[in-house]
Amino acid sequence: MRIFSGNANRPLAQAIADAVGIPLGAMNCNRFPDGEVKVQVMEDVRGADVFVVQSTTTNDFLMELLVMTDALRRASASRITAVVPYFGYARQDRKHEGRVPITAKLVANLMVTAGIHRVLTVDLHAQQIQGFFDVPVDHLLARPVQLEYLMGLNLSNPVVLSPDTGSIKLADRIAKIMGIPLAIIDKRRTGDASTEVANIIGSIGSSEVIIIDDMITTAGSMSNAIKTARQFGAKRVIPVCTHAVLCGDAYERLSAAQLDELVITDTIPLKRRFNDLPVKVLTLAPLLGAAIKNIHTNQSVSSLFVERPNQKSA
Repeated sequence: MRIFSGNANRPLAQAIADAVGIPLGAMNCNRFPDGEVKVQVMEDVRGADVFVVQSTTTNDFLMELLVMTDALRRASASRITAVVPYFGYARQDRKHEGRVPITAKLVANLMVTAGIHRVLTVDLHAQQIQGFFDVPVDHLLARPVQLEYLMGLNLSNPVVLSPDTGSIKLADRIAKIMGIPLAIIDKRRTGDASTEVANIIGSIGSSEVIIIDDMITTAGSMSNAIKTARQFGAKRVIPVCTHAVLCGDAYERLSAAQLDELVITDTIPLKRRFNDLPVKVLTLAPLLGAAIKNIHTNQSVSSLFVERPNQKSA
């Protein structure tokens, strides 16, 4: 088995390799003077089971993944698994209006054409993207890691709040496992990066509110959810997400929201300017390492997600 990394998230790749118990593979992934991706595998991979860790947060990182895969395929690796903690272009999973692409499918086609035999990813924005690939996809959930942290906070009167109707299933699952109530924000979208809260379904009161979402991009939805929770009496608000994309006006919005704590994972490296905010980064390296071991030994990956609801009544 070999584990290699592009430039998207080398600290996570190193942590995964440490969790598996093998050194991170030697590979040069640089740029030619004109900006084109330059890759060279610096060790023998003939007949090896290879895992390439690379979140596709930018076009450059997606291109790196494709070129690394091609290099490994031409070096006679027996199987290449793309470990993509954050799968980019996941929002474009259907034609929501006329004359637009389904880019998630295009990216899946590119990855398979490059020579990827299997995909390991975390919390896809749309679960149907698994069906866009013509190779096996192992879809991991950050939920076990997030739940362990939330349970350890020993909150006295918690409520799970879904920031919109699209996150209800995720929030409901968390609420059921923790054995606590669920509330939902019914919002109306006014643009690609702006939303308007319309109503609250359920009761918040003077609770400790856990807001669950899969990703925070410009933080419009999340900052609105934090403000709404406080308006309805929440004494503490803990936003939780897997993918901290954090672009555009995210820093300004989260700063203005006066966070109690923001809980994210390390699928995407935290941008430096967010270090002055109260951010808790949970690592998924042990989870991804366990999944890689199971894939390599042809064992079940779904066995890593046996969840037992909290015995406390809601």
